[in-house]
Amino acid sequence: MIDLLESLIEEALKLGASYADVRFQEVESSVITVENSRLKNYGKSALIGLGVRVLVDNALGVTSSTILEPKHLSEQVGNAVKAARTIAKRANPIRLADATPLRKSVRSPCTKKPGSLSDEKKISLVVDANKSATLKGITNRITRLGWFVERRVFRSSEGAEVSLETTMTGLAHSSVAASSGQMEYVSDSRSRCAGFEFILEEDWGSFTEEISRLSLQVVEARSPKPRAYEVIADSDLIGLILHEAFGHASEGDLVATKESVLEGRRGDRIASPQVTLVDEGVVEGGYYLPFDDEGVEKRRQVVVEEGVLTSFLHSRETAYKLGVPSSGNARAQGFGSKPIVRQTNLFMERGDQSREELVEDIEDGLYLCGAGARGGQVNVALGTFTFRVGPSYTITKGEVGEVVRGVSISGTILETLRNVVAVGEDFAVSTSLFGGCGKDGQRVRVGHGGPHVRIKSMMVGGVG
Repeated sequence: MIDLLESLIEEALKLGASYADVRFQEVESSVITVENSRLKNYGKSALIGLGVRVLVDNALGVTSSTILEPKHLSEQVGNAVKAARTIAKRANPIRLADATPLRKSVRSPCTKKPGSLSDEKKISLVVDANKSATLKGITNRITRLGWFVERRVFRSSEGAEVSLETTMTGLAHSSVAASSGQMEYVSDSRSRCAGFEFILEEDWGSFTEEISRLSLQVVEARSPKPRAYEVIADSDLIGLILHEAFGHASEGDLVATKESVLEGRRGDRIASPQVTLVDEGVVEGGYYLPFDDEGVEKRRQVVVEEGVLTSFLHSRETAYKLGVPSSGNARAQGFGSKPIVRQTNLFMERGDQSREELVEDIEDGLYLCGAGARGGQVNVALGTFTFRVGPSYTITKGEVGEVVRGVSISGTILETLRNVVAVGEDFAVSTSLFGGCGKDGQRVRVGHGGPHVRIKSMMVGGVG
């Protein structure tokens, strides 16, 4: 395979390309679904292919194929070169920032490969977890166990030689509760870039049972009165807000085209001094990404330091436009997609407050949770957001109280970050096998998180 990749690069250079890279991808994935104690589906899929990118006359040509036959691929490289020459006549020139050629081969942590457990044991594990969620008042239970093993190889005409094998596992569960004609759906999942050691170490029965118990509380709960509250956001929710409302705004392509609320703000104080935001490729609990799909090492990128906007996230293309080094944030959904600027694991650094200290003097507020959040809307140019968060709790006279349901939040991200008055000493980053981040028709897995965060004012609405 390596010889094939090198031959395609040589072919591109012979045809006049000033730069060429090849990305090979091979992935096998599976999901077991159990509904109400019965096996509903055991799906398996596999994908293999490669993509070629060439730079000719400062224009990019791309091609991809699942047919890994040398003659066919050579013809595809020729087509990519021709396409680049055609584009060069009418497109703005593209240049790539310099990057040190990386030579590295790594694997994500994995001590028990998916094949080490029989299908019968995997199915039994999911059925048992689903049965544990059987409680009076629960009308539907769905549990999914998923895993994949992916291998990516990158070669470039500059001498970059990297390969990455990623194994990921996870379990997701949802329960529906009914009471007095009212129904509530609560879901959550846990995933890790790890093998089946992660699945075997967790108590999934307690996990699914707790989701059912929470859904029974939620179906009886009230919604908060719409108004501004002082709030505590848990690590999952603050991660979601940062990823959606701030992280995308920090992506260099949107900054370069002046589509981001952060454009022109580098060096400005945009947040409370309590706030430091980082995008990093390898962090405990997050998605494992030591280098990007341009073969650039994913270094720790401090985007906001003590409230000051210090940098953006970049591919080599956007880094050249803004005159900075690439941050290793060029990512592609797969071999058939063009690498674009994406986040990896975006999080807020921890502070020094205990959970009790964060809550203790809040007279009338809310403890907002991200688990079970149902998405929302973001305007990156304006920096506005609206999210439906997960089941949350009241805070009264320094004590966390009853569950509230149907909670939505809205605001502007910069005002929200300026309203951060305290940051917890706890810290957690999470990722998901069952979801991902979408942009320009591509979906990639990311991580997000941080500590618990106290925000002095946030608009909250209640639904139903």
